[in-house]
Amino acid sequence: MVVIGASAGGVEALRTLVGGLPSDFPAAVLVVLHLPAGSPSALPLILRRAGALPVSDAQNDSPLRDGHILVAPPDHHVIVLDNRVALSRGPRENGHRPAVDVMFRSAARAKGAQTIGVVLSGALDDGAAGMVAITLRGGVGVVQDPADALHPAMPQNCIEAAQPEHVLPVEKIPALLCELVQQEVDGAAAEPSELMKMETAMADLDPSALNDPDRPGEPAGLSCPDCNGTLFQIQEGGLLRFRCRVGHAWSPQNLLAEQAASLEGALWIALRSLEEKAALSRDMCARATARGHGRTADRFADDGQEAVNAANLVRELIVRISSGTLSLIEETEKSG
Repeated sequence: MVVIGASAGGVEALRTLVGGLPSDFPAAVLVVLHLPAGSPSALPLILRRAGALPVSDAQNDSPLRDGHILVAPPDHHVIVLDNRVALSRGPRENGHRPAVDVMFRSAARAKGAQTIGVVLSGALDDGAAGMVAITLRGGVGVVQDPADALHPAMPQNCIEAAQPEHVLPVEKIPALLCELVQQEVDGAAAEPSELMKMETAMADLDPSALNDPDRPGEPAGLSCPDCNGTLFQIQEGGLLRFRCRVGHAWSPQNLLAEQAASLEGALWIALRSLEEKAALSRDMCARATARGHGRTADRFADDGQEAVNAANLVRELIVRISSGTLSLIEETEKSG
């Protein structure tokens, strides 16, 4: 089977890839495109118009059929279970549901060396953990050449983390997939690791995994941006990532970006409080002055000026943090 993950800039890449697959393509195809949870997806319609293969939204218990493309619906993970898929509203990974890593990991667990993973255009390092899982199970990794991607960071990070066998422009991927699905596969792949089993079960909201007192990894001394719970540090195939007790998962770059966003939000709250304090102090100063209470008016004036000075510092911090986050994303997209 072929599992395809994309994020920012991925629609055009998906259209090119799907448009190059023949009508008799002998493998099932699953697609995850990171989308906002509340937005309806037009991706199945776009891909139906792009190529010869039938395309439909994945449903709970949808069968895996050769020559048929299933697209992950908004706000649901797609989990591969032998010859069908399940939908889950399990914990987000890197802030996404559906998440590329969840689908890739579950496909690796269920299909092992029969899995071909494809990572296309996207920001930050989504898909790297999933591709590591696929390669650890003997599957094949295919990545869009970062120089060919609108957003190269996701392919570049996947290359560095999983060292996939194939890196090429998207227009050449369909022909490669047609070759790969015809090759014989060694069915004696190693069993999926306990970590892979547990993480897939957590994404599927399996109570036995969620209630297991033994969490994967070691305490990282960091908190989860989604739930403020403790994050556990996981090393898999040389890749560092994090997961909290209830299952939210983060890659390093996504965690940094989310922490910066949370910090900026806290600073905006602080700025609002300081502005309100300055406004109230000015009002109290004016009232004290009108009553002839000069010392009291001076005290309120001093308080107001201190609030204004502090507010100016907070504004500078917001600008620096916003600029730093943008620079991090831009540098990541350039160099991975």
